[in-house]
Formats: sequence, structure tokens, C-alpha cells
Amino acid sequence: MNKSIYPLLVAQFLSAFADNAILFTVIAMVMQADHPPPWYVPALQSVFLVAFVVLAPWVGGIADRHPKARILIVANLIKAGGAGLLLLQVEPLLAYCLVGVGAALYSPAKYGILPELAGHAGLVKANSWIEGSTILAILTGMTVGARLADYSVYWALTSTIALFMVSAATTLFLPTGLRKPIPEGSKILLFFREVREFLASPRSRFAVLGASLFWAAAAAVRVIVIAWAPAVLLMHNASDIADLTLFLAIGIVAGAALVPRLIPLEHLRRARLPAYAMGLLIVALSFTDAVWPARAVLFLMGTAGGMFIVPINAALQEIGQQGIGSGGAVAMQNFFQNLAMLIAVGGYTAAAAEANQPAIALIVLGGLLMAATFVVVRHLPETTPPANPE
Repeated sequence: MNKSIYPLLVAQFLSAFADNAILFTVIAMVMQADHPPPWYVPALQSVFLVAFVVLAPWVGGIADRHPKARILIVANLIKAGGAGLLLLQVEPLLAYCLVGVGAALYSPAKYGILPELAGHAGLVKANSWIEGSTILAILTGMTVGARLADYSVYWALTSTIALFMVSAATTLFLPTGLRKPIPEGSKILLFFREVREFLASPRSRFAVLGASLFWAAAAAVRVIVIAWAPAVLLMHNASDIADLTLFLAIGIVAGAALVPRLIPLEHLRRARLPAYAMGLLIVALSFTDAVWPARAVLFLMGTAGGMFIVPINAALQEIGQQGIGSGGAVAMQNFFQNLAMLIAVGGYTAAAAEANQPAIALIVLGGLLMAATFVVVRHLPETTPPANPE
């Protein structure tokens, strides 16, 4: 495997660390305010996701047309700008939306460069490393960010800006990456034409829709837990909630580490089994009323989720590299998965505004995940050849 994967891992770790530190800094700001509305935290998650959906027709082409390593630098600077707006006390919904713009640009370049660095033989392993690095960043970022924000919002935001800058500098050690010529004309029409072509095969359809299901469920669980933990476990500050969410992230790391040997690309359909397990565990969480059982359920939920998403990501990147471009494929994935996340988080936001119980939301979410997985996997054969077996 290309040694350039190591600077990518470092750059991704720092950027993802700062992403999650910002999120929990904003949550701490909201929780420190007097009587924040129940819809505000889910709305924060929603404005972040909007950028992925709106910008999807453009960011994939940008990642494929230009050196991906340079796109990573620009994306980090945009995210640092969003943190700077928070530091200047601009409305958090607007500032966090700018962080989302940077993240929407960052993602296709980050995942799009992986097939170039790893090749077919190492692609699942490289994805496992990237997912493990990302989740480790989530683990430490949300924990350190929440604790630092409880101590000083100023220092929390200043630190995240510095991390984005260091991540951008680390990206200079990456090869610039391949460039793919993009057809002229309307990028919106081109994007939806590529969507139609890409979703024609059961394998690519399962990769896109399966990833959408995972991220919709993960986003909804995160915002539901922020309401569920104070109501059921009597947690009332950002640090305690971050500590609880930590176990979900540790589980994803464990699942990402296990999956390369259990679910190779040729047996992608096996990914449905951890998806079903994840749905059952989301339902089980709603019946949990103590801290340690909740941590155990979140850990197992994360393990199932890590085993579900890693092979799906690898399959999507490989299929994309052989067709529309790996950056374009990731942008398409981001469009669908963030649209799904918006629907999931938006649905919970509406439920929270109506004062519905978070435990009921967990039961509904788990059931929907299992039903949707059954639907999207129906036409996928048990064994499928990779897009390019060379």
C-alpha cells in the first residue's frame, strides 16, 4: 500500500477531531444558554447536512478535476473560517453551516484519493484505517472538545482553528492525485444523469442506499441521545453526554477493524447482517435506564455499524473509480446519505418540537432501519465480482 496513506490518516484525524470538537462546543454553548428550544441542537445538525445535499452536483467534479490533495487544503480553510465565525459570536446556525460547506468539499477528495493510494487489493483495508482514524478522532474530539468548551468556549474554538490549519499543512505531503476531465454543460443535469446510470446495477445501488441508511441512523441516534440522556440517565452537561457517545464510537472502531476478514468486496451482501443487528440494538437502547447498560448497548451498536459501513464505502469507491470518478461517486453518496440524514434528523426535530419522547423515537428508528435494509438488499446477489478484479 502506498506510504502516502499515512499523511492522509494524520490529516483526516486532525480535521475530524476538530469537526467533532466544534459540534460539542456548539452543544455546550446551547446547553449553557437559558432555556434553549428543544429543536435547536437537531437544527444545528441539519444546517451542517444541508451543504452536502445542495453542493453535491459540484463538489465531486471539483475533486475529480483538480488535485485532490489541494482540495483538502481549501476545505480545511473553509472549516476554520466557520470556527472563526463562532469565535466572533456569529449566529451558530450560520457559522456551523459554513463548517458543513468545508466538510462537503473535503469528503469527496478524502475518499476519492483512496483508490489511487490503495488499489483494489488494499481498498477495504485502507477504508478500515480511515474509518478507524475518523472514529478515533470522533472519540477524542468530542470528549476533549466538550470538556474544553465547558471550561472555555474561546479556547475550544481557538484550538479547533489551529487543528484545521495543521491538517491543511499535513496534506501538502500527499501526492496531488489523478485528474479526470469533466464534461461541459450543466453540472446539475450531469449529476442526476450520473445518478441514474450509477444506480442501474444492484451492487452500486446497495452501496449508495446502504451508506445512506447507516448515516441516517447514526445522525438520528446522536441527536436523540442528546435528549434521551438527560431525561433517562439524568446527564446535564456536554461532557457527560460526550462520554456516553464515546462508547458508540469505540464500537465503530472495533467493527471497522474486524470487517476486512469477514466481509470482502466479493461478498458485499453479508453487510446486511450487521445492519439488522444495529437496528435491533437501537431498539434495545430505548429500554435501557442505567449508564453502564447504555454504554454496552452503544458499543455493540457501533460495532455492528462499523461492520456495515466499511465494505459499503470500499465498494462505492471502487465502482466510482471505474466509471464516473471516485470523487463523483463519493459526492453522490454524500448527496443520498446526507439527504437521508436530513430526513431522519428533520423528522426527529419535528417530533421534539411536539414534545414526543426520545425513547419512542429510538424504537421507530430501529424498526425503520431493519425494514429499509431488507428492501435495499433484496436484489443483491450473495456473491458479486468486484468492479475491477485486476
